[in-house]
Amino acid sequence: MRDTTFGEEPRLERALSTTDSVLVTVGATLGTGIFLTTSEIAKAVPDPRGILLLWLGGGILALAGALTYAELGAMFPRAGGQYHYVKEAYGPLFGFLYGWGAFFVMMTGGIAVLAVGFGEYLGAFLPFFSSAHRLWSVPLGSFVWTATGAQLAGAIAIAGLTAINYAGVRAGTRFQNAITAAKILSLLLLGVLGLFLPARPGAFATTGSLFPTGFAAAGVGMIAVLWTYDGWYGATFLAGEMRNPEKSLPIGLIVGTAAVTGIYLLVNVVYLRALPVPVLAKTPRVAEASALALFGPGGGRLITTLVLISIFGCLATTVLYCARIYLPMSRDGLFFEALGRVHPQHHTPGASLIAQGAWGIALTFSGTYEQLYTYVIFAIFLFHAVTGVAVIVLRRSRPGEPRPFRVPGYPWIPLVFVAVCLVFVGNTLLEKPVESVIGLAILVAGLPAYVWWRRSGAARAA
Repeated sequence: MRDTTFGEEPRLERALSTTDSVLVTVGATLGTGIFLTTSEIAKAVPDPRGILLLWLGGGILALAGALTYAELGAMFPRAGGQYHYVKEAYGPLFGFLYGWGAFFVMMTGGIAVLAVGFGEYLGAFLPFFSSAHRLWSVPLGSFVWTATGAQLAGAIAIAGLTAINYAGVRAGTRFQNAITAAKILSLLLLGVLGLFLPARPGAFATTGSLFPTGFAAAGVGMIAVLWTYDGWYGATFLAGEMRNPEKSLPIGLIVGTAAVTGIYLLVNVVYLRALPVPVLAKTPRVAEASALALFGPGGGRLITTLVLISIFGCLATTVLYCARIYLPMSRDGLFFEALGRVHPQHHTPGASLIAQGAWGIALTFSGTYEQLYTYVIFAIFLFHAVTGVAVIVLRRSRPGEPRPFRVPGYPWIPLVFVAVCLVFVGNTLLEKPVESVIGLAILVAGLPAYVWWRRSGAARAA
């Protein structure tokens, strides 16, 4: 059924089910990290038990975040997710700064990174789309603008996925659900086969300690784990298009996050059966190396295919849910007015999708997408911490507000989630102070824009 009334403005269509919510959560989380980051973790924690413990701990922390967001999402089942939670708890300025950072760097920068990563892996099959193939080099003073085949492939992927999602939320979710299902089945197949094949010599060789290099090094490994779990909150942005968001969103977040945790543990057991930890630590493409060791020469090619599917699926999910942030911002008078329109036929945030796609493609060809994304690493987790505290703020400021789902273990689960996010923020500030300050400057640059949009909105209302 469509959430529309004759004579009113077109609205988003409430068409998504609980299954859609689960698959969006999985699809938004399963990207490239599981194929790469175990190498970085093995450098920090050279013991198989410690590695698996970090992956389990990361899943528990992501689940704490999912439980926290589930309460907020059930309270405010609207398109835009985190934008509403921050706005309702702290006021429109904080909601605007989140949306400002999301549009210009946080979300679109992530889209660009995924898109070029897709192009790089596609280049393994079609060399024209490889990062080594230069399309053009244009000197611009002291700077040379170079475009590669991988960037072109990424731009085509963004444009195609934008078109699919423009045509309807059903089309977008069915497409991403099919890719996510393929990812899940492929990873489960890899895991099951890897468990039945004989372990390689030296596999699961343990040291005398879970964390032989100390807890500080384990913290570095946990940062890599948390990045690989990032994306578990994606379904919250689609709550305004769920048929029964009070039920579907909490189930989707919790079941989806738990499923990802199980998949990550299974795949890492296979890695540890295939390669000794010292070898894992020296192998950036750990999935390919493990498949080669277990399955022979054809294994590496199969993993490359799986990585390609996984990146494309994560990109499809990200394009789907991120565009929902800018619709409510615009309708609150805090963003470009055109982005507040819902397509009258397709019932999608068509203008937001086009704007997001265009800016994502621009970042893809700019060559600065990874640097831009680095600038706001700390901001992403800072907003997570702020959103976690919002549960406590709203419990106190709106005690009588209906809460179809309440986070269990309140307030400890939200506080643990907030504490981990703040540790991540602090580590980023210490490790990358210049990039963090630039990222903060990008957010601060939104302040004059906020003042301008507030005045413009007041003028239109008058």
